[in-house]
Amino acid sequence: MTASSTFNTNFKQYLASTKVKGDAIPAGLQELLLAVADTCSTLSHEVAQGALIGLLGSAGTGNVQGEVQQKLDVIANDLLIDGVQACQSLAGLASEEMELPLPVQGTGDYLLLFDPLDGSSNIDVNVSIGTIFSVLKKQDPAAPLQTADFLLSGRHQVAAGYVVYGPQTTMALTLGDGVVMFTLNKVTGEFVLIKHAVEIAHSTKEFAINMSNMRHWAEPVRRYVDECLAGVSGERDKDFNMRWIASMVADVHRVLSRGGIFMYPWDQREPHKPGKLRLMYEANPMSFLVEQAGGASTNGDQLIMDMIPTELHERVSVMLGSKEEIERLQRYHSQA
Repeated sequence: MTASSTFNTNFKQYLASTKVKGDAIPAGLQELLLAVADTCSTLSHEVAQGALIGLLGSAGTGNVQGEVQQKLDVIANDLLIDGVQACQSLAGLASEEMELPLPVQGTGDYLLLFDPLDGSSNIDVNVSIGTIFSVLKKQDPAAPLQTADFLLSGRHQVAAGYVVYGPQTTMALTLGDGVVMFTLNKVTGEFVLIKHAVEIAHSTKEFAINMSNMRHWAEPVRRYVDECLAGVSGERDKDFNMRWIASMVADVHRVLSRGGIFMYPWDQREPHKPGKLRLMYEANPMSFLVEQAGGASTNGDQLIMDMIPTELHERVSVMLGSKEEIERLQRYHSQA
């Protein structure tokens, strides 16, 4: 497919014409993904208006995680619920902002999980934020919806993606057969295909982590970062750059776009928590994308996609990106 023909393919056309491992994308899944994309198009407009329509600042409420909600957190969550709940293919949804799953009127067997607005701390300073989503299939379509229906490993995902609201609004998507990217045409309101077969380089000279927490990390993570900082004079024999946006969706978008590694590890300030990020809403969908682009993802002990969740809002340590770097981190954890 030529570049010119690529830029003429919108999201609806892509879903209708694409085969995944030889099979057409089911109509119900197309319906759901189009609804998510349309909602994110609307949300992109809301994000861009910001202070002009009074959307910046705290909402004065907290979510189930005990975190202060921003006004846009609440708006994004409501928009996504309203945008997808009429999908006949949808059996239920779960959000990082809600304690329990929400049944819908659909008669299908798809389950949608989402982080409506990742990177909330960046909203008021006009730095990239985004929406992360994951789609599962309900194991027993005829049974009433319950929390246990969502507690499946990342290997059960049939689709995952994110939309990053930056200088351009860009969506990355995997259906289990590679990763593609789309950019929002703000004139037509349609997402347009811009990249096929996104690949992450196996090795890298770039890492993303919040260095201010270094004193709190476990020894394997400190060892890895120390080696990166040592540069050409150290064991790695090359200089590294460090990047940190404090928005997972933006940091992972950079990894998918030009390689690198993203880390949000366990630290000793909250030793009872295995990590900060949510397995179901952030780690699993991002791990699916990264693996499909040739990278890898681990919590240090095992591949994130192999973890079987025990609760809806389970937290996890996350290290993902270029495969050689993840394998090195896994080796350091196993040696420790």
